[in-house]
Amino acid sequence: PVSVWVSSGCSSFLPQSKDMLNRVFTPRLPDGSWQSYSKNDGWQSEYLHRSIVPTMHYQKSLPRLPIPKLEDTIRRYLAAQRPLLSDDDYSKTEKMAYEFQKGVGKELHSELVAQDKKNKHTSYISALWLNMYLTQRNSLVLNFSPFMALNLDPKPEYNDQLVRSTNMVVSAVRLMKTFRAGFLEPEVFHLNPAKSGTDAFKSLIRWVPPSLSSVGAYLMKAYPLDMSQFYHMFNSTRIPRHGRDELFTDEKGRHLLVMRKGNMYVFDVVDRDGNLVKPAEIQAHLKFILSDQTPAPAFPLSFLSTENRDVWAGLREKLLAAGNVKALGLVDSALFCLCFDDETLHDPIQVFHNLLCGDGCNRWYDKSFSFIVTKNGRAGIQFEHSWADGLTIFRLLNEIFKDTTEWPQVSPGSQTAAADSASAVTKLQFKLNAELENSISKAKEKFQAAVSKLTIDIVEFKKGGKEMLRMNKLSPDAMAQLAFQMGFLHQYGQTANSYEASSTAKFLHGRTETIRSTTIHTKRCTHAFVHQANQHSVQELRGMLDECSRYHKQLIKEAAVGQGFDRHLFAMQHLATSKGLPLPAFYQDTAYSTMNHNILSSSSLTSPAFSFGGFTPMVPDGFGLGYSIHKEWISCFISSYPARNVTEFQRCVNKSLEGIFSVVEGKLLR
Repeated sequence: PVSVWVSSGCSSFLPQSKDMLNRVFTPRLPDGSWQSYSKNDGWQSEYLHRSIVPTMHYQKSLPRLPIPKLEDTIRRYLAAQRPLLSDDDYSKTEKMAYEFQKGVGKELHSELVAQDKKNKHTSYISALWLNMYLTQRNSLVLNFSPFMALNLDPKPEYNDQLVRSTNMVVSAVRLMKTFRAGFLEPEVFHLNPAKSGTDAFKSLIRWVPPSLSSVGAYLMKAYPLDMSQFYHMFNSTRIPRHGRDELFTDEKGRHLLVMRKGNMYVFDVVDRDGNLVKPAEIQAHLKFILSDQTPAPAFPLSFLSTENRDVWAGLREKLLAAGNVKALGLVDSALFCLCFDDETLHDPIQVFHNLLCGDGCNRWYDKSFSFIVTKNGRAGIQFEHSWADGLTIFRLLNEIFKDTTEWPQVSPGSQTAAADSASAVTKLQFKLNAELENSISKAKEKFQAAVSKLTIDIVEFKKGGKEMLRMNKLSPDAMAQLAFQMGFLHQYGQTANSYEASSTAKFLHGRTETIRSTTIHTKRCTHAFVHQANQHSVQELRGMLDECSRYHKQLIKEAAVGQGFDRHLFAMQHLATSKGLPLPAFYQDTAYSTMNHNILSSSSLTSPAFSFGGFTPMVPDGFGLGYSIHKEWISCFISSYPARNVTEFQRCVNKSLEGIFSVVEGKLLR
């Protein structure tokens, strides 16, 4: 279960307006007043902004993630299975599902509900989902480390590697300080921002007790989102352990981890008093690292973080025993990682490969997140998935991009401080023995073999986007999902199961739910477009598009409010296993296994801060689809392994979009 990112429509969860961010306030003064400041005042060097509403004001009153009714889960499950199964296979699956609902499933559901009532501080899925990630033994690379590519700074001169990196580091530290001080604007989804996004509303809602604040926001059609994942954003690392990894966070760390040519450096970006180190000094230290002529190590330690997690756990123990406790501790507790890449990249497919996995030498894949900046200023983020979903990373990148482009702390003409970087910057030295060196060489070989199997292609459909679809009262996301399914049918003559991620962040400790976008409506529609186009009028085909759109919007809504079926079934299966019960026949059904073998794994990624994002297929014979629906065009980065032809699929998806938009325009299919 990888590529669990964001819901359709999460492009709405963007930073608040520029006007709002320009009007900032200190916390309430002793006399009850609120003192406003401009962006040029001194506090601004330490914080991004000071929200009227405290960061976690809504957290205590967030609703709890509901457990769906068992009969609703079974009904939705069978509806998702119907387009994938023959009549005979569906009858068998239907019978097993109803037997499960009346028998062991009823018992498991009741116990799950009882457990949930005893754990009102969290959601029923939170611990299980985190555990699912941390117990996975596969390498993080390709499997559990997505990326997003930042747009270039609109001022070309600010894309200098040193300038851009410095500004990104400073903005990230300011974000950390803003969050920990409680000044970060709460994450809220506004249905009517003209009312709920105003200072007047915020000045009112801050006086509502935290235990009731979300209810007050709902009255104005504002929906606060869970922000608990922010606690693991900084100073965090996934540490390999046998059987189950550890998510480690140490907020005492004041230093940044920098990687270049596989060498690791650390220096403080927060001083002993908790203040941001002057940007000019940070720039000087980064310049010092960029000028270091030390060649890449013969045995780059970073390759160990690409290993199978149990193998890496054993090797880490040997690293510690060899005398690397302090050095590894500095890596683990660093605020985050900055990777300086010496490549100059322009081609988007090269950028995709570089941000997704790089060469294995210049990454520490266990860190919560890493900024990656190439020689020509191409920048992006790679993140470890266990601690966060896409919505949290969206907020991080949106804040960083806004701050670095609108209020950069250093400029191309800035003079670096006269800092003693030779003393401030420490290059980490690791003690390796022959066994560890041999293990690094093996890890490198495995990494290179795995990466060499991945292929990438891009869909860039320029004949229409969300504006045309919305004008025609069609869901843009539904049409994109339909194009993927239609493309697969074009290429392989089969209906494929689909996995689309949806956020459940409106609930306390919500994670994600699955939108099963392959439906009886999409199956009928894709077959009509691909195999029966000459048998249907344009009006009939358009009617099918409408059906797909309506049903898909219903699925999106159900998933967003915790009324999907995947997480519920997952939780009951885990409960049965944890109790030592025999695995119910329902979970042994081939149809259940097939549905969870996700051929089309997709996530919608649209933001003014970044150009594209990417991840790999969830299964060896699948496709990974990171797509963006722009105002007038649609793009999608497609990844696959040798079992699938990514170039042909790209052609088929383009052809499918051509057909869909032709019908939208009232034209016959060609």
